Amino acid sequence: MASELPMPVPVCLIENTQTEGLVVQQEALRVLSELTQPVVVVAITGPYRTGKSYLMNRLARQRKGFSLGSSVQSHTKGIWMWCLPHPCQPGHTLVLLDTEGLGDVEKNDTWIFVLAILLASTIIYNSKGTIDQPAMEQLQYPCWESRTRDAPPLPEKFVLFFPTFIWAVRDFTLQLELDGKEISADDYLENALRLKDGEGTVQRYNQTRECIRQYFPERKCFVFDQPAHKRDLVRLEELQDDEIDVEFQQQLEKFCSYIWEKSPLKTIPGGYIITGNLLGKLAETYVETIRSGAVPCLESTVLTLAETANAAAVKEAVTLYRDLMEQRVKLPTETLQELLELHKQCEQEALELFMARAFKEGICSSQTELIVGVEAVKEKFCTDNDQASRDKCEAALRDLSQVMERRISNGTYNVSGGYQLFREDQQALVEKYQELPGKGVKADAVLQEFLQSRRSLAESILSTDLSLTEKDKELKSNFWAGEMPLPRENQRAEHKREVQKKKEAEDKQKSQDRLHTCQAHTVRLRQKLEDQHAKQLTEHRRMIVHKSKVPSGRARAPRCG
Repeated sequence: MASELPMPVPVCLIENTQTEGLVVQQEALRVLSELTQPVVVVAITGPYRTGKSYLMNRLARQRKGFSLGSSVQSHTKGIWMWCLPHPCQPGHTLVLLDTEGLGDVEKNDTWIFVLAILLASTIIYNSKGTIDQPAMEQLQYPCWESRTRDAPPLPEKFVLFFPTFIWAVRDFTLQLELDGKEISADDYLENALRLKDGEGTVQRYNQTRECIRQYFPERKCFVFDQPAHKRDLVRLEELQDDEIDVEFQQQLEKFCSYIWEKSPLKTIPGGYIITGNLLGKLAETYVETIRSGAVPCLESTVLTLAETANAAAVKEAVTLYRDLMEQRVKLPTETLQELLELHKQCEQEALELFMARAFKEGICSSQTELIVGVEAVKEKFCTDNDQASRDKCEAALRDLSQVMERRISNGTYNVSGGYQLFREDQQALVEKYQELPGKGVKADAVLQEFLQSRRSLAESILSTDLSLTEKDKELKSNFWAGEMPLPRENQRAEHKREVQKKKEAEDKQKSQDRLHTCQAHTVRLRQKLEDQHAKQLTEHRRMIVHKSKVPSGRARAPRCG
């Protein structure tokens, strides 16, 4: 199966180096830049050497991938990434992030924990034994530090965009009972998070619990038996199913199914859904902020991401418009109206794409860029349409006039009565030309230019005819008296007026089309802002519900088995 995956093996997303600190890896950014699908981001953190990588490999439905290691040295330095087709949500990408272990004596891991929270839609905290005070204290430093370090408290609305929190307890040694009654793993977690009354040391006891309760309103707990005998743990990824504890296998299956089915899409404030390429921009923005000595801020990140996302949305929308026009427009079109109708259809689809991808922040200026970009492509199509029509019409006239050209070369018209023959042949040519289909928008204009180009030739043939005709004087007097006009002079003048009138009508059509474009963009912008306002109201209601769910009371631990 690995050969079928877009990424057969994980790559390093953010390296934690001794010399440069946190560094985003370009290979990972390249992978993410090609992912335009929405992403479900599952990150795992916790003390090092607790089996985090094994869980992530199983979430990838693989036995190998993320490095497990078999010694006390942590193998995962920084954050490693594996992008996979989502097993339960077609059209979505599952992004797994395996992080450097907390408590690794070789590195400062606080920012790794912070980045995992900021990038993930589900965060898994992996620990061993039980959820007791030592386990809480392992989580306390990065959790509490990430909330308070040199920064004001996060606005309450951001809580709704923190990841779902899952505590995975490995090698669990307790019976899930409380006061003699069986409880679920979720009850076990909630009981462990209950606060104590009091001051002094109680405050330290409550700190991490308050952090988890406040910033992770969606919580879940899974407990796991030891997967195999201790001597076999060093080769865990090589063990066959019959060598792994049955209870552990069932627990693992339940855990993976929950992650695949329940983990939400990655979103940021404003309800914006993050795609793979935007996830890469998020990682870059957060790491640049940390390297500058500042603390990542969701509000400023949204603004930065909006600029990037809107620019990308304009580019994608203009590209879509161009592709649709190339697919649907067969040059030359018979009329300008036909071209403009296709333009409206393609523009509407491009506008829908833009509105789906664009952020509210800075959308007006980006929408202006979209209008300008689409208009430039449309004008090129109009120009190409004119040229295609002109080329086709000129080719048709060259083909139709071959017989006349031979007669001209042979001197067929340089005889008495030759002028009348010339007029008849040219009129027949015009009629055949007008019967030809698919000439396009320049049919009349090219014909007018063709006839005009033959004016001097007609005058020469007429002059020769007059000089060779016995009625030379009479013909001359009639000609100069206006009784014998040049070939269809009146018709030619009328034809010229019709060409000018048609051009004015086309200019009016283009002006009306630009007005329609502005109106369509205005309507969709209003809808976008109304939708965004509705999302904000929904976020506000969710925040009220969250604030109302704050249980209190003293905690009681399940009894030991």
